[in-house]
Amino acid sequence: MTTEGRVLAVVVCGAGPATAISTLIGLARDRGWTVQVIATPAALEFFDRPAIETLTGHPVRSQYAKPGAPRSLIPDAILVAPATYNTINKWALGISDTYALGVLAETTGLGVPTIVLPFVNSALARRAPFQRSVESLRAEGVRILLGPGGVEPHPPRTGGDLIDTYPWHLGLDEAERLLSSAAQHP
Repeated sequence: MTTEGRVLAVVVCGAGPATAISTLIGLARDRGWTVQVIATPAALEFFDRPAIETLTGHPVRSQYAKPGAPRSLIPDAILVAPATYNTINKWALGISDTYALGVLAETTGLGVPTIVLPFVNSALARRAPFQRSVESLRAEGVRILLGPGGVEPHPPRTGGDLIDTYPWHLGLDEAERLLSSAAQHP
């Protein structure tokens, strides 16, 4: 697999749409992205890791590498999808107890364009801690596509019905828009 062109790191969390992560990878590759997948520990149960590694040509990372081990490519953009209530809240609080959260903490500080496609139900989305977390991350420049024009919270216990319509393309569109804007205004 080529490493030319743009590199997209996809942080996958343990939510229903993670079962269809290959859809996102296919869309991204069709648009010329090289894709690397970083999974939260919970997400590893949602997809076939060897199949995703074959599809991307890169290992799925879920733990820190040992010293001297091959490193991941430096991403041009990061897409967190599906992003869970837990990951968004921990990330906003600066908690880095998994490899995925460590990557998000560091790349947020570095200003890497980061887009979030949440997958949360309406009961969780209306909680004050979640709303504070979204605003905190947005204040740091993270693009959270939540609400009109993005992902709308779904009623509790209905997420399984939404896997096939999860809007992966919105995250890719925003990543491309951010990179295009940065190229025009260096």
